[in-house]
Amino acid sequence: MSRLPSMARAGAGRGTMITPTETDRAVERPSRTWLDAALDLVFPAICPVCGVALGAGRRDPLCGACWTGLERITPPWCERCGLPFLSFAPSQTSTMKAGMCQGCATDPPAFAWARSAAYYGDRARDAVHALKFRRKRALAKPLADLVGEQLARWLPDDIDALVPVPLSAIRERERGFNQSALLAERLGHRLDVPVRPRWLVRTRATQPQTDLSAVERRANVRHAFRASPGGVSCLARGRWAPRRRR
Repeated sequence: MSRLPSMARAGAGRGTMITPTETDRAVERPSRTWLDAALDLVFPAICPVCGVALGAGRRDPLCGACWTGLERITPPWCERCGLPFLSFAPSQTSTMKAGMCQGCATDPPAFAWARSAAYYGDRARDAVHALKFRRKRALAKPLADLVGEQLARWLPDDIDALVPVPLSAIRERERGFNQSALLAERLGHRLDVPVRPRWLVRTRATQPQTDLSAVERRANVRHAFRASPGGVSCLARGRWAPRRRR
């Protein structure tokens, strides 16, 4: 998919949701630019990641340097897990020709498909931490846009819904929001895909993943989630009609 539609399509039995067309946005851009400039003179906008004033190339609330500094992941990558192929060593040749990394070829994961938009470098880590731990909710907008811009053309056409990973009740009360839900809402609007936060439920609380190794992280979340009865029955009974993106 080379571009995203400017209007959201109506679902079965639901009202049509119309988003601004390209013409509307063209009219709005000059006034928004002047308004942003005026506000910045009085209340300088500061990047929540690096602390500098926003300027050219900004993707609010990220400054231009932090936005462009996010290291995008591009093909070639594993067709199963999305791991980028960083070298073409002879030992990788056979699995790369099959489109899979060595790990997925020898021990296929339980999921069918996965992709990541960026490497977890310094700027990506700082942006994610600011969103999660410093409550910079506005960062969900550029981070979701990053996923949309990087991966929209590679996504399958038959996505039923976006299902954010739920937080424990205690952690969500402490944080005040679920960052996965914020990202899903923004991304779902961009891709014209519905968000179903109640299709997945958490069965127990888990330790923070920040300081855990990969093995410890997998053990930490094992059996911590399950599909909700409502979501399963909705799909099983055919009550949910997939919406295809054009």
